[in-house]
Amino acid sequence: MTVPSEPLVAEHALEFPGGYTRTTGPVIGRFLTELREGRIVGVRTAEGRVLVPPLEYDPDTGEPVTGEFVEVGPAGTVTGWAWVASPRKDHPLDRPFAWALIKLDGADTALVHAVAADSVKAMRPGMRVRPRFRGERVGHITDIACFVPEVTTMRAPIRTEYRVQPGRSLSRFLEGIRDGVFLGGRCTRCDKVYVPFRTSCPSCGSAISEEVEVPDTGTVTTFAINNLPDPRAPEVPFVSAYILLDGTDVPMIALVGGVPAHEVRQGMRVKAVWVSPEERTLSMANVRWFAPTGEPDAELGGPHA
Repeated sequence: MTVPSEPLVAEHALEFPGGYTRTTGPVIGRFLTELREGRIVGVRTAEGRVLVPPLEYDPDTGEPVTGEFVEVGPAGTVTGWAWVASPRKDHPLDRPFAWALIKLDGADTALVHAVAADSVKAMRPGMRVRPRFRGERVGHITDIACFVPEVTTMRAPIRTEYRVQPGRSLSRFLEGIRDGVFLGGRCTRCDKVYVPFRTSCPSCGSAISEEVEVPDTGTVTTFAINNLPDPRAPEVPFVSAYILLDGTDVPMIALVGGVPAHEVRQGMRVKAVWVSPEERTLSMANVRWFAPTGEPDAELGGPHA
């Protein structure tokens, strides 16, 4: 006996020439008529529940419905869903979508329909959705092309251009940064040293005229680990920290590099990492970041740490 090399396959089609026609009755007919007009209705049962899609009989009791129609939605809540990764030609959408149970506002039962979500990760029970009706409607469930998620977030490009003209004190500080030094101002009345350099004391209001050069080493007083990219950062995640430079009384904010983010700690001793002299301008970008010195951690709290 000869065995066929390929499996035997016979293709068939079941078709009603001209289409299958049935009457809708007063309940389903009303539902489809309202869909044609861009509305969704349910029917109320003797128990007070609203069925969507409407039925002629209460599925719980078997009793006829009251004939009272109630407009529901149009918004609703997804109660369950199944993702369709590879749509077929007769599916309502030509891209991946979800079949979902949608409980419309004011209804007590759920309607099955397609949800056009951006991805499977976007689908979740509790998602709020609204119907997208077709422009031309004929009185069919497909008059709702699909449901789409309600708008819950928005993204807008934001860019503001502005110019800053530094005052005398900031200009002097940036000149020091260009030369590879930190310049501070000492208040002769309260003996506090402020970096960046300033011309008045924020504590007592006295004029500051004494300029002091302070070391480029300091101590981390507090810090934050950042997980969003920043063009100034060495990597992600990165650390921005308040650093109290040696001999000063007010910390300044800067990046911390050269160490994994999870190893940064309060009291860590750090030193500025400068760009090469030929790269320097009147900018804080002259300091790439602060890196650990390897010294023992400092105790915080004393003046001029």
